[in-house]
Order: sequence, then structure tokens, then C-alpha cells
Amino acid sequence: MGRLFAVEIVYRGIFQKNLARNISRAIVLAAHHEGKPGISFGRYGDSPERNGIPAKSFAIVATDDVTLEEGMAKYEPKEVDITIVVDDTLCKGVESWAWYGLQPINRLTKPGGTLIVTSHENSETLISMAHRKETPYQLAIVKGTPSFSGLWVYKDDHSDVRILGTMAKVLPELFSLASVQQVIRAEWNDELKATSALRAYERATTVTVQPTQGNPEKPFEFQMPKWTEMREGIAIPAIPRGHQMKDPNTGEMGGYQPERNPTFKKFTTRTMRPVVDFDTCIKCTLCWLQCPDSVFDVTPDGLYDANMEACCGCGVCEAVCPVSNCITMVNETQFADNDSQWRMWKEDKEGYKGWLKEKIANRPERSHGFRFRGQYAEQVPDMLKIAREG
Repeated sequence: MGRLFAVEIVYRGIFQKNLARNISRAIVLAAHHEGKPGISFGRYGDSPERNGIPAKSFAIVATDDVTLEEGMAKYEPKEVDITIVVDDTLCKGVESWAWYGLQPINRLTKPGGTLIVTSHENSETLISMAHRKETPYQLAIVKGTPSFSGLWVYKDDHSDVRILGTMAKVLPELFSLASVQQVIRAEWNDELKATSALRAYERATTVTVQPTQGNPEKPFEFQMPKWTEMREGIAIPAIPRGHQMKDPNTGEMGGYQPERNPTFKKFTTRTMRPVVDFDTCIKCTLCWLQCPDSVFDVTPDGLYDANMEACCGCGVCEAVCPVSNCITMVNETQFADNDSQWRMWKEDKEGYKGWLKEKIANRPERSHGFRFRGQYAEQVPDMLKIAREG
């Protein structure tokens, strides 16, 4: 039996589907140039694609046809040589709403394998976001803003070819830079893209992530019932009614906190989260009324606290809030937990004020979605500058 190579591309459903498809297809074509058969495919079955939901594409390559057939028989690889992450917020873990809990981003990365992440962040930040792994692995960063190239628009910022150039450096046994550039010239007919792959190849470096590094928390998980444990007939238990909230300072009960599905969580969809200035809130109720996922809890003092396990980061609350900077969407990489902001404010208002000021002052640009026609086109020159100059 020969050598089997496996690569997974983790992306955000719809937003980055074209990007993931371009990368997985080019991997196989580059390998073909060196006489290696391969196949690329998307993850279907119990993983529906919706806006922002973590999704996967795979590329499987082998040194011979028999080995490829053996790899294809498993459908999805149980471990991969390279995990490609085209949005750094996915480093916190992924949950497609059908994987039975939160999956660490490095779960399939084999010992000594490589995690390639598109990000402006440094290695320390990305390592702290990813869950710990029992064996060492490598981390490589492709500098750049996450490329949200969706079905309706393709932001041609060279993210795809720069990732391919990085792959040629970190796993030369799979394919060479020359093969990648051949594919780029044939598929994209763009010499600048071939140069971008070369620049990425030249700059690519890795750091070793040890088992003692990363997020030590145990990822959220749950077990589906066995068929022997299921009740007769088809019945879906209703979510219980909500309840009042307790003020952490006074113990006063009041407001309203809806019960939420204990297994259906949406926070891995989020690339941004709302931060709330409770001191300027006028209690207009618009965020609570307009939130499409009923994220806001009504507190005993009549304020509105966003439940971060239910929030998908759509930004509607920021858009409808009539008070300037009362609700501000901030990049998800700036946060390490899903704790209640209202409780933080109640327990230390001055400390919360400083925390809020820091988050808003240092917030990166909006991570996805366009607010006016032509916004993506305006961003492309900056992306290409990063591709050329690093």
C-alpha cells in the first residue's frame, strides 16, 4: 500500500464555499501534475450548509490508484495531514449543528500535521483559541483578512493561491511549488496569482504547538440516544418555558430569561459578537424584538443581555439600536468565553467600562457582510498588498 494524503478545508457555509472549492480542486490538480491520483469533495449528509455555519471540503491524494480507492472507501478521513482554516474565528472550534457538540479545530490533524490559518493574528493568539491536542502539531499562518467569498460574490484576494503556496512549503511530499504554479496558470490564467503563491511559499514558517498549549477546556458535547433508548412513536420534547433572572448584587428576581435548547448552540457561527454599553441603554426593546434568534435576556432591571451561547453574530441588534455605540459588533477573536456581559457590568461597573472601551477601541474591521455596494471591491487592493508585501 502506498502513501495516502488527506487535507480538510474548514470554512463558513455559503460565505466561503467558492474559496474552499477552489482550494480542494487545485490540491488534486497539482498532485495530478506529479502523477498522484486524487479526489476533492464537500461534506454532505448531516452537515447542511447555511450562512456562516462551519462546513468542510476534503481533498484526498495517493501515490497510486489502489491506495486512493482504500482512502475513498472511508468517505471522510479519520485524520488529515493538513487542516486549512480560512477564517481564524473557527480556531475556537466548529459545530455544524449536526456533529453532536463542539469539535476542536485540530481534531483530525494527525500528530505532526499542520494547521494552516488565514489571519492577521499572531501564533500565540491562535494557539490560545484552539483546544489542546494530545500530540504536537504545526501551525502556519497565512497573513490576511479572512476571505468571505460567497455564492453571490467572489472577492479575488488571492487567499486560495497563497494557501496553496504555503502547502507546497509545509508538505512538499504532496506537491511542489512548480506544480501549484502550473495549475494556477492553467486554471486562473493569472501570472500575478502564480507570483502570490511563490511569495507565500517563501514566507511560510511553522511553529510547533505542544500538548500543554491551547485552550484547556473540555469542548461541549452530548450523546445522541441509542435506538434501544428511543420512545415509541415520534415525539420532539418541547423547550420549557422561561423563568425570571436573579440580580447578582441584590438577589432580586425579575425580567425574563427564555429556556433554550440544551444541545442546539449557535456560537460557532459567529465571527463577531455584540458588546453592550448598559450605561447608555434606553431600554427601547428594539434589540430584544428584532433579534432573529431570541438571544436577549430581559434582566431584573429592565436591560437586555445577549446570551452568547445562542448568538450567531448577525449584527441586527447593532443595526436597530438607536443609541450610538450602545451595541457594537466586535471581532470574535477578541474574546475567550461566552460569559454574561450584564453580570460582569453588575459586579464591577468601572471595570466593565474599561473592558468595553478597550474592546471597542481595538475592534478590527467588520469581518463579514457588506454595508454598501462596492465594499468588497474596495477591500481587494489592500488584500493584494498583503499578498505582495506580507
